[in-house]
Amino acid sequence: MTQITKDTIIGDILDVCPQAAPIFLEIGMHCLGCPASRAETVEQACMVHGTDPDELVEKVNALLEK
Repeated sequence: MTQITKDTIIGDILDVCPQAAPIFLEIGMHCLGCPASRAETVEQACMVHGTDPDELVEKVNALLEK
């Protein structure tokens, strides 16, 4: 996975980039180990937590580029 989109599954992101967990924790997604949260897309998680999915995608992709 070189870039994520709003349709990327959170569990897939965390599998390849566990250091992205704090980004999700910042938006209030504290149950990263729950099966439901790991199966959500970035867009779904942002909708539930009132966060802009484009900003989150940008942050995670910046981390992946490092």
